[in-house]
Amino acid sequence: MTIAAAVTAATLGAAAPDRGDADEPAAVPALTVDLGASEGPLLYGANGALYGLSDDGVPSDAILAPLKLSTITQKPEGGAQHPNGDALTVSDSFFRNGGGDIYVMMQDIYAEWPYEDLGLDDYLPKVDSIVEQIAAHPRADRFVVVPFNEPDQIWYRLDVADTAQYERNRDRFLADWSTVHDRIRAISPTLRIAGPNEARYDRRFLPDFYRYAYDHDVLPDITTWHELSPDSLRDFQSNHDHYRALEREIGFGPLPVNIDEYANRRDLSVPGQLVQWVGMFERNKVFADQAYWDMAGNLDGNVVHDNIPNGGWWFFRWYAALTGDTVRVTPPSPDTIDTLQGLASLDTAKRQAQALLGGADGPADVVFEQVDPALFGDRVSVTVAETRWSGYEGAHPAPRVIGRATAPVGADGTVTVSLTGLERMSAYRVVLTPAGADTPDQPAEQWRGTYEAEDARIAGGEIYTHGTVANANGYATSGTRDVGSLNREDSQVEFTVEVPADGTYDLTVFHGNQSDAPATQLLTVDGGEPAPVTYPATLNRTYRGTVTVPLTLSAGRHTLTLAKGDGEVTLDKIELTEAAEPFTAYEATLADTTGAPGYDYASAAGTGTGALVLDGAADGAVFDVYAPRDGYYRLTPRHTGEGMVTLEAHGERFTAPAGQEQRVLLAAGNNRITATAAGHVALAALEVAGAGERTGLATHQAADARLAGTTELAASPHASEGTYLRWLGDGADNTAAFTVRAEQAGPHLLIVHYANDERADNGHAYNSDVISRILDIQVDGATTSATFRNSYGWQNFWGKAVPIELSAGTHTLTLSNPTAHAPDIDRLELAPVRG
Repeated sequence: MTIAAAVTAATLGAAAPDRGDADEPAAVPALTVDLGASEGPLLYGANGALYGLSDDGVPSDAILAPLKLSTITQKPEGGAQHPNGDALTVSDSFFRNGGGDIYVMMQDIYAEWPYEDLGLDDYLPKVDSIVEQIAAHPRADRFVVVPFNEPDQIWYRLDVADTAQYERNRDRFLADWSTVHDRIRAISPTLRIAGPNEARYDRRFLPDFYRYAYDHDVLPDITTWHELSPDSLRDFQSNHDHYRALEREIGFGPLPVNIDEYANRRDLSVPGQLVQWVGMFERNKVFADQAYWDMAGNLDGNVVHDNIPNGGWWFFRWYAALTGDTVRVTPPSPDTIDTLQGLASLDTAKRQAQALLGGADGPADVVFEQVDPALFGDRVSVTVAETRWSGYEGAHPAPRVIGRATAPVGADGTVTVSLTGLERMSAYRVVLTPAGADTPDQPAEQWRGTYEAEDARIAGGEIYTHGTVANANGYATSGTRDVGSLNREDSQVEFTVEVPADGTYDLTVFHGNQSDAPATQLLTVDGGEPAPVTYPATLNRTYRGTVTVPLTLSAGRHTLTLAKGDGEVTLDKIELTEAAEPFTAYEATLADTTGAPGYDYASAAGTGTGALVLDGAADGAVFDVYAPRDGYYRLTPRHTGEGMVTLEAHGERFTAPAGQEQRVLLAAGNNRITATAAGHVALAALEVAGAGERTGLATHQAADARLAGTTELAASPHASEGTYLRWLGDGADNTAAFTVRAEQAGPHLLIVHYANDERADNGHAYNSDVISRILDIQVDGATTSATFRNSYGWQNFWGKAVPIELSAGTHTLTLSNPTAHAPDIDRLELAPVRG
């Protein structure tokens, strides 16, 4: 089908009209945003992650910094539960990127799951060691310890039905809680303690626990429990209300609350699903960490590789970019699973209102009430953008603006924005700002067609169902179904598609590949010659990735067939998109800022949201710029005023005159680019164009290296020229040296193409326990260490960009790791940031 979501109206009664009765189509659902009903300052509490970080650098700083993570939950240093994600190890990257608190799951010191129960005498020395390490940390005040994890299911069985047995188990837990609580306090009187941390909200146990804790002076500093059921979307509000009433009844608190594990597999990475979770937690001003179902280091399914955003990451980026106070949002069906939901904010200083919504297909109205004319004037500018589900391992470009308009504010202070063609798995951002003179540019229309694999003609395959409410811990799947078991020689899936015009189209295949190496299918168009489509390995057959290939098609109907090639691939859906050179105008008024810039809405021309006023070098805008691949892009600032704009990218600072393109090397994924000013500047946007031009990147193949020690050249059909380096590291003498040349001095990006599939065999039912590897890069006497995330296969080569500083001339660049194995290396690419 075709998708055409757009702003279709902005006129303005007191509410969206009822458009249906028994003889007419159903009424359009309306999400009401009351800008006059503040719910208090934004907490940003729901962007936390359990094992979201695995190592320093995984995820990258450019991925972490924009999200402003309030909390993460990790294991104790040296804990045996998982091979990485140690709290103190990841603390440097977390704190330098603006992170808040680190929760330490103390029982993750144990290796088995469920935890081996060796008694309190075994546990207490471990408690001592964990607390002593944290107390010695220079930022100990930013740590929280969680003494017990899911005691209703592990060690204490507080979930038993028999009342007498429950009371015995309860009393044993309460005694142990007191002992451990007092042990922590004896070592560190100020270290915060969280609990009781059950796997669910427990209305039988919690009154007993809090009365005992209150009477015995062993209250936790923070209340924690888990919400891991699809029913949580229905029940959380009642659970939270029950807990706050319990506090009032007993006479303590109110304590901060952290739902330190939330959501199901089907929710993670899916913007439209995440809206409801985040909305209900933010509305109640509680902290919450997404659950760890698969692997550490990818923010629980929201990061591709370690620097590439997917659709879920962009949703959390939007959430982090809200400013001011949250305001009351009334969805058409509150506390109802898989329906239209949202959250919203109002920043009176910036004169901006934003609503994030999602979770429903078809049309919807967003009704803004009490739009204050003292803030917005009598007319508003409306900008609507979409972030789509792109799979767990599918890269997502900067969210596309799907509509811009200006509209009068109704006499009753209401603005209604009517949207059509919404997709349930997508999230949408609606921004209101004062409307100045002129008309905003309309976004370029780009045709897209989506075709589900389960609706195609299937031979030699099976249809499977995933990610429904009944199977909430199945992986997210478009349409909740995919086509797998395509492992016979005659296996194929035949799609009938129709395109509107002659031209080039991008064919994107949503797939899973569990073969531990790239796999292929054979693509034929209208029965023509087959051409291979190569799919990188994914974590498993339902852990969605995407591959895009160009097709030239004439207007009309076509048959596209994907048949078995080398390996086995699962197909979810395909999308055909009208090809166009990537171009994004990043609005300055919606960027992160430094200093105290002003906001000028005198003109709605261009992006429609006005301009950010920079007055001196202290004022700046920080843009999150997406690059589809490593390469050079054209950056153009759009600004007016007497001053000049300076851009900074990957350590390179340069003057950028208004309207003049700058050729800048960007890393695949997210790039943090800062714009500051000398003098007075009104910055409307940073425009970024191009698909990643490669001229100027010097390539150094594995065969070019001078090898020492155990390092050797090995053959692989998946390496760029058929060979790669292995057995690098694990000793100071096991190195590879390259001769490289810098044509100019300054910041460069070294793009390392590597493979790593080291894993720990911890026997977990649902955690893959992938392991990162470290590579030391030495040049001109300086050593840079970089962390390389697991790539799902030893023949599955990924790229990682590492900033290095070079003087002009020829250099020896040496790769090593004296203490552990380094990743396997396919090739290096090197280029200056300014090309």
